[in-house]
Amino acid sequence: MEDVLVVVCPGQGAQAPGMLSPWLELPGARSQLQWLSAVCGLDLVAHGTTSDAATIRDTAVAQPLLVASGLVALRALLPSPEDVATAVSATAGHSVGEITAAVVAGVLTPEQALVLVRERGRAMAAAAAVTRTGMSAVVGGDPEEVEAAVARAGATAANRNGGGQVVAAGTLEQLAALAADPPARARVIPLQVAGAFHTEHMAPAVEVLERYAPAIAPADPRVLLLSNADGAVVADGAQVLRRVVAQVANPVRWDLCQETLAGLGVTGLVELVPGGTLTGLARRSLPGVEAVALRTPDDLDAARDLLARHGAPAPQRTGAPSPHHPGSPA
Repeated sequence: MEDVLVVVCPGQGAQAPGMLSPWLELPGARSQLQWLSAVCGLDLVAHGTTSDAATIRDTAVAQPLLVASGLVALRALLPSPEDVATAVSATAGHSVGEITAAVVAGVLTPEQALVLVRERGRAMAAAAAVTRTGMSAVVGGDPEEVEAAVARAGATAANRNGGGQVVAAGTLEQLAALAADPPARARVIPLQVAGAFHTEHMAPAVEVLERYAPAIAPADPRVLLLSNADGAVVADGAQVLRRVVAQVANPVRWDLCQETLAGLGVTGLVELVPGGTLTGLARRSLPGVEAVALRTPDDLDAARDLLARHGAPAPQRTGAPSPHHPGSPA
């Protein structure tokens, strides 16, 4: 069987205080992060090393920090565009991680990605401030009963993550109703997020991003790139950008992304910084797939070993490598 290696990129909620401190000890990492800070107008060095949990929970901070963190880890793992094209068969990102994945695939430059994610974070924070909303994880239970309970409460299944995990979103009153009338054999766990992301409450943010999108000139993906909307492989860069914008107000279907990965025959999976969440879901939904989560540079050797054994040859790719490596100031 042919090996298939996927790089996945985590979404909001995966960040943790100090998560970039050990990465900035690597050659070139600090200057890379300083450049990305200049692009997005945030001190990502401080936010990745000394900012507290409350500061980096802010949507306008968390989203650029997550994308930049993924790009720092990507360059440490795959130092050149040729390395990406040779080793990686496919890529996907959860929620804001789609923007990181778009850079991995060569659709967006790092500069485009950091400006886009800056405006995405700001717009989603502003939309969240309009109405008191939130999100709750529903873990366990029968899938049909979970869906029925979420609908009964008037909430939305904003993330269908697979592995028995659904994230409901809505007003605080709707989430309270769900907690009071939960699905059988399921736990409802409130999440520390600022609003009902990936629901109609984020429509104002979509409108903001739709005004900026025409100024972005995306390239076609050079590796297979999966969409959160339906798990489809999207081969057109303009369509990727449209989907990334629309996804702000629509449910994340990570379950379908994992189904697509299973259909592609994925054998190896690397999760970029801050790794752990998507690797855990993969272990439940993609049995037999070897996975490595990048949390600190100590994980790089295991990831490189995985790449050496599961990386695919360049002829499987679509398009040409980008002239600049993801995350490089160029």
